[in-house]
Amino acid sequence: MNMQTTTVMAPPTPKGLGEMQLPIVMMRDILLKTIFRKNVDTVSEVAAAVCLPGSVTQELIDIAREQKLLEATGTLNANSGNEMGYQLTDAGKARALDALSQSEYFGAMPVPLDVYREQVKRQSIRNIQVTRDQLTGAMGHLVLPDSLLDHLGPAVSAGRSILMYGPPGNGKSSISNGIRDALGDSVYVPRAIEYAGQVITVYDPIVHTAIEQEADDPNSLRRRKRFDTRYVQCERPTVVTGGELSLSMLDLVYNPTARTYQAPLQLKSTGGIFIVDDLGRQAEPPQALINRWIVPLEENKDILGLQSGEKFEVPFDTLVIFSTNFHPNEIFDQAALRRIFFKIKIDGPNQENFLKIFAMVARKRGMPLDEAALVHLLKVRYPTINNIYANYQPIFLIDQMISICEFEGIPYQMSPDLIDRAWANMFVKDEKIVK
Repeated sequence: MNMQTTTVMAPPTPKGLGEMQLPIVMMRDILLKTIFRKNVDTVSEVAAAVCLPGSVTQELIDIAREQKLLEATGTLNANSGNEMGYQLTDAGKARALDALSQSEYFGAMPVPLDVYREQVKRQSIRNIQVTRDQLTGAMGHLVLPDSLLDHLGPAVSAGRSILMYGPPGNGKSSISNGIRDALGDSVYVPRAIEYAGQVITVYDPIVHTAIEQEADDPNSLRRRKRFDTRYVQCERPTVVTGGELSLSMLDLVYNPTARTYQAPLQLKSTGGIFIVDDLGRQAEPPQALINRWIVPLEENKDILGLQSGEKFEVPFDTLVIFSTNFHPNEIFDQAALRRIFFKIKIDGPNQENFLKIFAMVARKRGMPLDEAALVHLLKVRYPTINNIYANYQPIFLIDQMISICEFEGIPYQMSPDLIDRAWANMFVKDEKIVK
């Protein structure tokens, strides 16, 4: 598969405390809380825990020692290359506990929002040019009309919003996933960002797929390229939401116990794709959801609010894909439709493509094709639903026939009778139930 080979510029490693752009007191407190909570005592252990280079960590430790919050234990740690050990003084423990009562956050030092903004520009979804080969390669398992790729390609390369609409069961979700696979490169996701002294956690292992980092070979002359380990190198993220999406899920999530914030879904999807599946099935009307996205879609920035009521801007760098079974005119006004950059209808297959999908699924499932069964399906069954084909139907019918064969204890096969039995499960007869 011909995948994206562009390399995103990695966030540079900070060389000293002066480059951190964070308040010294905040950094010192995170250091003390981390030592207290994680029970680490050497510079290399502390550096790994706060995700900073050893030299920067040493600067912080020296500040804490000057303030009598840390002291050297006077013993060399044999397990850590004879490094000097450090421990919290009584004043350091008291300061750590006081800092924990204000915010439970410890561990990776956050990235200031302004610094993160620069990294977002370096890895913007709008920098990606997806070729026809990449899109075809990522969607090779789908039978799609060429005209659909003609529309999808420019939409994905523009990194703007896309509305896919059409009857259910025709692969809108699969196409969305194919778009994600076509991107193919990686981005750097901050473990946490900082704004106005508040910590907002961003990296989420449920949303983000980290790329395994190779350890340095001490015997190798070529050193692995370093980057700021406050970030995690990940595949471009994909957030998929459906009927459960509510407007509150697009706000910062405040944890009153830990006194920290968690990034909302659209911020976690920065540099990637945000898919709103089944638009029109949410509790909020689609128009309200679209209204919430208007500023981000037009201005590439989102506005979030802290508990204090203070509002601030964050980058909005996401390819938003709306997918619906409704006609757009039924759920949006014209002003909202104007703001969605690309509108693409995903129709059911024609008879020729339906047969291609049917044959492909049958081959994958080990089900032999039968001419009489196919003729019966096309000439007898499909006319009862006005010859309207859908992409999900071949999988449904073949899986039904497999289940029947397994129950009856016969080899996999298809026949007009088995087609009828499978067909009966695909639609529910319209009838009144007497209660």
